[in-house]
Amino acid sequence: MAIPGNFLSATTESVDPNTSGWVAKTNCSISLGTGGRNGDGCLKLTSSASGEMQAKTASAYPVTPFTEYEVFADASGATVPDRIGIQWLTSSNAQISITWSVTTSAASASWHRIAVAGTAPVNATQARVLVSAMTPAGSGVINYFENVYLGLGQRTTGNMLAFSTETLEDGTGNWLAESNCSIAVQCPPVTWAVDNYTAGGQVLAVTVTANGDASARTTDWPAATAGTEYLAYAYLNPPTSGSTCWIELRFQNAAGTQLSATRSTLAAPGTGWYRQIVSAVAPANTASCDVAVGITSGTAAQVVRADGVVVTPAPDLHTGNIVPYADFSFEQGIAGWTTVSGVATVTRSTPWGTFFFGGAYAGTITSSTATTSVIRSAKFPLPTGAAGGTFSVETYADVSAGGWTMTRSIRWYSATNTDLGATSSVSGTAPTPNWWKLTDAFTAPANATQAAVEYTLTATSTSSVMRIDQISLWPTLAATTATADSDNAVVTVTLRQLLIGYFLTLYRVLPDGSRTLVRGGNGLIQSQAITTTELVIEDYEAPLGVPVYYIGETRDAGGTLIATNTSGAVTLDAGDPQYCWLKDLANPQRNIHLAVSAPGPSWDRPVIQAVYHVRGRKNPVVNSDVRGGKTGTLILFTQSDDERGGLDWLLDTGNVLLVQVSPGYGMADMYVTPGQSTEARSGGPATDPWRTWTLPLTEVDMPTTIGVAGSAGRTWQDTLTENDTWQDVLNGYATWEDVLFNRHK
Repeated sequence: MAIPGNFLSATTESVDPNTSGWVAKTNCSISLGTGGRNGDGCLKLTSSASGEMQAKTASAYPVTPFTEYEVFADASGATVPDRIGIQWLTSSNAQISITWSVTTSAASASWHRIAVAGTAPVNATQARVLVSAMTPAGSGVINYFENVYLGLGQRTTGNMLAFSTETLEDGTGNWLAESNCSIAVQCPPVTWAVDNYTAGGQVLAVTVTANGDASARTTDWPAATAGTEYLAYAYLNPPTSGSTCWIELRFQNAAGTQLSATRSTLAAPGTGWYRQIVSAVAPANTASCDVAVGITSGTAAQVVRADGVVVTPAPDLHTGNIVPYADFSFEQGIAGWTTVSGVATVTRSTPWGTFFFGGAYAGTITSSTATTSVIRSAKFPLPTGAAGGTFSVETYADVSAGGWTMTRSIRWYSATNTDLGATSSVSGTAPTPNWWKLTDAFTAPANATQAAVEYTLTATSTSSVMRIDQISLWPTLAATTATADSDNAVVTVTLRQLLIGYFLTLYRVLPDGSRTLVRGGNGLIQSQAITTTELVIEDYEAPLGVPVYYIGETRDAGGTLIATNTSGAVTLDAGDPQYCWLKDLANPQRNIHLAVSAPGPSWDRPVIQAVYHVRGRKNPVVNSDVRGGKTGTLILFTQSDDERGGLDWLLDTGNVLLVQVSPGYGMADMYVTPGQSTEARSGGPATDPWRTWTLPLTEVDMPTTIGVAGSAGRTWQDTLTENDTWQDVLNGYATWEDVLFNRHK
């Protein structure tokens, strides 16, 4: 799989199908190994004698001085540890310096990540990737490398922390030893998913100085907003399974005074790497936030490691969900959940990863006797004006011991905390086995301003246990909606309450019942893995002037239909029939609406034929292939400099275009490839901005793999995090489109 943003070719990255992207540099021979992760091939280094062995990329790649770059690879070597480096070169290929990663702490035959980042020196114009295996004792020692990357730093989109804070690939510069510890970077040999490009390599090592509590914190304090809920997480590597290791999210005011600190403690099942999550709402007067990691009651010389540190606004399970992350996820405890009556207890599952639907923990309800208990959440404010409206409540539940009957309720409260009573589902047996999604909808009283989620649970046997997770409460919205934007000729389709882990197919349906797959970020949406409960798709291929609706089908991995959701019908206004739309399927920001010459193109349909004139026969014998698609010339007018520039911008990519005209024009929507275009003046004065464009078109099939380019979640926060000044933005990007898609110069 190609690594996004990689300067290296696919062959050099994956070492498939050969080693042509690599050459031996020091004390080794190279050959094609097998058993790789990013394709079967991998780079095999075999030592020629004792001493360090190195290989390098066959090519050098352009870099910009003072810009930070990252390299990483997956490595495997049972005998000696390994490392990776960036070789900085001048324009004459002279070496300036090498930025080396920390050497792995031990040799490992398992695939493990090695990585480092560095800033290009002032006179660097090129860079190479170096891979190294450290000091074999003699000849014949073998190390393997593959999945190699060179490019700008890989960071989590939306992370408010800088690349170096998140990954430690350029050292501990954004971290501070806060109490009773020293900090350093290490590179333990850890196996990460082949496409987890932000984890592994160099990590933060917090070494306890003396017995007691120890902590390190970021010196990177991104801006935060009071009243906003934030989520922080990091991979933690505890020294023992019994260690009390934690992550903490902190908020400060403008003077730097700490306002609050929320801690989430890892319940470690071992000494591996575990992602621990913490969340909190920024208090009044918040100006910034930071993250700390540490250990409680540590022993001198114990080491806690951390990697992949992220701070981001907390996600919603559903649009408008009013249950805070801590309350719906149980990642840092039971938050506001309590036992109102009965003997049942509510705790967080333990250890990490034992029971969960989302994250790594679940709420655990345990009843020691076969009796009834009432479990209730904290009270959550309703949205303004929502009183009297319908609310949906959703719970994922798993009966892991015994059995239960269950009544699901919402309890309503007024602004003065007066209990307005509960609206409830019919009591029924909790389904088993495995996780089940349980949903209900209830109407709020007219004077309700707060609500709590409540469960009345009767254990049908002693020692019954139920797990709950991903609880959400939100104003009810249609599962699938479609909204027409005629000004931009696009239909926005919103799908809600999707089932994560299943597969989605989305159709556009015409009045005659015909179905066409809708395009998403990775091409046509057909059996696309569902990774979020809500998905918004902009359909730029919806026809003009024709009512359409949308059907979303959810299936399991075996293809069984699980759910079908249908939107209402919408129609895009066709507008002036003398205009047409030209649309770039991959880059809809380039779409343009232009005047077209009447009566439109005359079309040719080429055909390959062989004509045989038989002696003595009047008519020939003709063998024909199938008739080809249409070819013709579209005459367009641009009426301003902006339109002329826009059409040039559209044509620059050479991509397949969609041509759409009003119904009745005599031309169906067509996918076309434009040929050589001609821009001619229309006469009149030299200042006349009108131009006549002649655009040869060849009809092609609808592309299936082209995805709609998107920002993949990028926001202004990413721009703020990645660039210190606006001058850095101007220096780094050619256009605002490049800023949106993170395409550096």
